[in-house]
Amino acid sequence: MRLHLAALLSLIVVSLSAQDNSYIHPKGQFITINGARLWVEEKGSGEPLILIAGGPGGSHAGMHSFDTLSDVCRLIFFDAYGRGRSDQAKDLKEYTIARDIEDVEGLRKALKLDKIAVLGHSYGGVVAQGYALKYPEHVSHLILACTLHSYAMWQENDDNSNREIQENYPEVWDTLMTLRSQGIVSSDSIHQAIYGRVPYGFLYAYNPDLFRKNIDPGYPNRFNYDLYYQMVGRDGDFIVGSDIGKFDYRRELKNLKMPVLILAGRFDRVGVPKWEVQYKKFCPQARFVMFERSGHNPQREEPAALHTVVKEFMTK
Repeated sequence: MRLHLAALLSLIVVSLSAQDNSYIHPKGQFITINGARLWVEEKGSGEPLILIAGGPGGSHAGMHSFDTLSDVCRLIFFDAYGRGRSDQAKDLKEYTIARDIEDVEGLRKALKLDKIAVLGHSYGGVVAQGYALKYPEHVSHLILACTLHSYAMWQENDDNSNREIQENYPEVWDTLMTLRSQGIVSSDSIHQAIYGRVPYGFLYAYNPDLFRKNIDPGYPNRFNYDLYYQMVGRDGDFIVGSDIGKFDYRRELKNLKMPVLILAGRFDRVGVPKWEVQYKKFCPQARFVMFERSGHNPQREEPAALHTVVKEFMTK
């Protein structure tokens, strides 16, 4: 999901609002999983809930927006391979959805857990769905927040975002089209810089004022752009390719037996509501909740309502 927006997709969810204070990372540790050191932090007690960050390429930092759930669960945050404090690959081809799924399983084993609840936000939900489908016997609850079910939905994310920019930021769009006519593509730095002129809140928020500043700008390797374009393709802000251009869970979701909760935001212009509601068809056994005053991050825009929904889901 486009560079400046992809980075913000899972990272600016830790932004400041008038009521917020900076959070403190809980004590963490490195755990070696599938040959790489991954950074892991824990908070709270109760049923273990592994939180998977978005991007692809985002560190776990933004997932601390779910910290309030620590009164319900043992929250397990981690930086996936190539993100945050975790080891980076020497070969970009090592970054795949399959590797991310196996690292969740490796983390479960390393922590000596039998069953885990899994919460994936945005791209993290892609990993969470893949994990639940491959290892259903180890998943107690599955929570999918503003995520995507297929390459086709990801392409719609690109298409809708670009339509919105073309209509509302024509000067940005015209500059971008000039560059693209010269052979510039999404992964080129100048292309990324032009996209960066569009404020995050325009596509991702109901209330853009909640997303003005970063709480944790000093966290290392908050977003791995090389990883992002390896997984979405060189021109992934226009034409989705590589790993993201192939995944499709739509036919399998109906087979999930564990409790499933799907969260969406009415003002999300990347996890487009028109496509989010398709989960009601592909995963009819799930509980589906649309947050009417949220964009891509209801955990930031309607935190009390989200907490109530998730707490009820986890304890029912």
